[in-house]
Amino acid sequence: MSVGELSSKLKRMVEGEFGHVRLRGEISGFKRAASGHVYLALKDESAVIDGVMWKGVANALAFSPQDGVEVIATGKLTIYPGRSKYQIVIERMELAGAGALMALLEKLRAQLAGEGLFDRDRKRALPFLPRVIGVVTSPTGAVIRDILHRLEDRCPTRVIVWPVKVQGEGAAAEVAAAVRGFDALPVHGPADGPVPRPDLVIVARGGGSIEDLWAFNEEVVVRAVAACSIPIISAVGHETDTTLCDHAADLRAPTPTAAAEIAVPVLAELRLTIDSHRQRTERCARRYVERGRERLTALARLLPKRDALLGPQRQRADDAGARLDRGLERRVTVARGQLDRATGALRPAVLQRQVDSARHRLESTWRLVQTLNPDNVLERGYARVTARDGATLMSSAAVTAAGAVTLRFRDGSVDVAVDPGDGKTPDKPRRVERSAPKAYAAPIPEQPTLL
Repeated sequence: MSVGELSSKLKRMVEGEFGHVRLRGEISGFKRAASGHVYLALKDESAVIDGVMWKGVANALAFSPQDGVEVIATGKLTIYPGRSKYQIVIERMELAGAGALMALLEKLRAQLAGEGLFDRDRKRALPFLPRVIGVVTSPTGAVIRDILHRLEDRCPTRVIVWPVKVQGEGAAAEVAAAVRGFDALPVHGPADGPVPRPDLVIVARGGGSIEDLWAFNEEVVVRAVAACSIPIISAVGHETDTTLCDHAADLRAPTPTAAAEIAVPVLAELRLTIDSHRQRTERCARRYVERGRERLTALARLLPKRDALLGPQRQRADDAGARLDRGLERRVTVARGQLDRATGALRPAVLQRQVDSARHRLESTWRLVQTLNPDNVLERGYARVTARDGATLMSSAAVTAAGAVTLRFRDGSVDVAVDPGDGKTPDKPRRVERSAPKAYAAPIPEQPTLL
């Protein structure tokens, strides 16, 4: 036989003799290929057998296989001719009892704790009175009803439920996606918008076995809870149940109902507290006013009386008033004397002498003005030669240059043309109406004041 024929006979023999088998053993050499298929080995104290798990089966597992975990694998025994090795094609895998689950849980807890995901300094304080609470849980179970009922009793608050599966295949992925979804909502979004960002998130599930709660021990859930920027309360199972989600959350509640009680205060108690603070504030304010009044009264008794404070000022005011009266009388007396002396200088005889003297000066000035009037000589037959603009002409050259002049006599004026002496007939002089000579008006001096 050829090698291939021998391998084929052995393959048919093994597959025919061992159809489906259930093997109990510890996982070793666990490896997930890029294709999604899983390769591993199952071993016990005396032997090792290789195993392969195709992608569809691996994705449907309720837990994440790891080295050192004891499992029960169900599948078909076959031979891989390419390496002359027999192996089991695993179709189903489950943990071998609670002990194996606890060992796997402890191993994962130690790994995540070593990364600091459970450190106390990562825990955030819960908001005192959240406006919006996000709840990650099953929408049909008793858990959400208990939470809503408890919130309604204590302090009605807006609640947004992100429905997820809390058990079985795909539960861990849905819980992690819900936590990340709440965290991805805009921080400054409208509080009354279609999906406002919660101020607090509650991850909740009812009680059950460790297998039922295993989704909340999955690494994907723990990392999503630890990375969420919104404070999270973990309320998975009953008081005795503990999951890795509890360690990663900011606070663990023993039950979902207790989570609702922790999330919000009692509204009635808040009102009582506020009313108590109001009463204490009013009492303190009244006490402060009363003590201030007492201190003011005590200080007022120490102050001097009003008459004692104002007596010296009143006396000084009276003295000043008396001095003011005397000063006014003295001032009136002095002013009366000055007025008498001034009125004495205004006697009628004195005024008459001043008027006569002023009249004499005025008459002398007027006689001088009449003497200097150039038109007085016209009475004696003289004439005054002026240009058309009224300027007096003093020479024959000025008259010749003017061409036309006005002769002013005592009884009027005559316009004449001047013969330049060049043989030309001068223009006929324009005849104008004679007017009476204007008397020379000398300015009359201003009469001096009498006062």
